[in-house]
Amino acid sequence: MAHDHSHHHHHDHAPKLDHLNAAFIWGIILNSAFVVIEVIYGLISGSLSLLTDAGHNLSDVASLALALLAFKLAKAKSNKDYTYGYKRSTIIVSFFNAMILIVAVGFIVYEAVMRFIHPEPVAGATVAWVAFAGIAVNGFTAWLFVKDKDTDLNVKGAYLHMAVDAIVSLGVVISGIIIYFTHLTWIDSAVSIIIGIVILTGTWNLLKDSLRLEMDGVPKEMDLKKIKAELIKAEGVVDIHHMHVWALSTTENALTAHLVVSPDDMQKFDEIKHDLRHRLEHLSISHSTFEPEFSNEKCGQPDC
Repeated sequence: MAHDHSHHHHHDHAPKLDHLNAAFIWGIILNSAFVVIEVIYGLISGSLSLLTDAGHNLSDVASLALALLAFKLAKAKSNKDYTYGYKRSTIIVSFFNAMILIVAVGFIVYEAVMRFIHPEPVAGATVAWVAFAGIAVNGFTAWLFVKDKDTDLNVKGAYLHMAVDAIVSLGVVISGIIIYFTHLTWIDSAVSIIIGIVILTGTWNLLKDSLRLEMDGVPKEMDLKKIKAELIKAEGVVDIHHMHVWALSTTENALTAHLVVSPDDMQKFDEIKHDLRHRLEHLSISHSTFEPEFSNEKCGQPDC
């Protein structure tokens, strides 16, 4: 029989994250200002942990700007060259942000080791006060994203950047106080290495999740067995195979499948599709394509 490819788009079921534009803009402005302050006082005080934190905060600014750009691109209309539009830019940016963080860790650890070998004097009090301001800036920015962090990888990335930075700033405050009272300047380098480890552990899952989506892997929160079991519950569906699930963006998922239907139910195929799409929307899948097959015919394609 001739296969009828039916395709359907529901743009309304992806999480609406328009309200986050302001959060990203606030984050960019606050962190840019704080980078300038950290660089100035890092140079004045001779603190490596302040300068490395400034470099990390600069990567945060870049990450926030990229995430904001990705959200704007994701809304762009599709065209003949990009039939899904630019939704995938959100996945590319989430992966790029994770890589930025890992490179930042490499620089932090390298500089810390160099400081262990060639120690320099550090103004502990200055370090502590500037880092204390960092807790406020990063903590507030993280709070802007906390409510939506589980709806999108880029929002999760922004939240992770800021929450980790708040913890990092707390570590720098403690090191500044210890240096002020003990004059043990190696504490500054030790804190820089601890900062690097904290950032790396916070980034690893973000890197894995974004790489999975980049490779068209099944999104982490999707369970193929559960999806198939839900679809087979639909009236008229005999079996489902050749099922593929992947991410179109960090907020939208798609599915394609061969749908085995009894010949008696083929005239109700539109109703079956409607039911299946309704079920998929509740499973966070907003785009679906079904290829119908009669239950008495053999699928000619090898399962993959």
